[in-house]
Amino acid sequence: MSGNLKEVKAAARKEGFARRKIAHAADTGAGAGHLSSFLAGHRGVPVSGYMPIRTEISPLPAMDEAAAHGPVGVPVITGAGEPLRFARWEPDAAMTEGAFGALIPADPLFFEPEIVIVPLVAFDGSGGRLGYGGGFYDRTLEMLRARRATLAIGFAYAAQQAAGLPLEPTDQPLDLIITEEGITDFR
Repeated sequence: MSGNLKEVKAAARKEGFARRKIAHAADTGAGAGHLSSFLAGHRGVPVSGYMPIRTEISPLPAMDEAAAHGPVGVPVITGAGEPLRFARWEPDAAMTEGAFGALIPADPLFFEPEIVIVPLVAFDGSGGRLGYGGGFYDRTLEMLRARRATLAIGFAYAAQQAAGLPLEPTDQPLDLIITEEGITDFR
């Protein structure tokens, strides 16, 4: 990545974090309603959510509902430059702190999801996503999509939308973006 692109991405992340912080402060806790609605149409399909950290919108209510119908997991970082692995999660699972402070199952049982709920810093109107800069989801989605059809759902506050994100050819596009305001399908 060129120095200029790195600076542009850093500025876009800073703006995205600021918008997300404001939206998070106003969150009523009902943000996962549209995510639950979407997942209800895919009962039993292996899905991965995430354990929210800092100001991320929480997918936990939707994950809780989905776990009653099929396998649900959370991402586990195994090392820098590696794709994520996904460990089975249940609402009452014993958890421990993983990389970057996100909780992971204490006794992980790994599987591959067909729907991946992706946290993000910013998204655009065409399925572009700006993450945290580690490339974990890009590597993982590329690997999963090479094996089978895999849906990538960006889950965010509507306020995290931005115009003209600085994207690279290795950035994996989102299939849908789901916010507290609705669902946008890019497929």
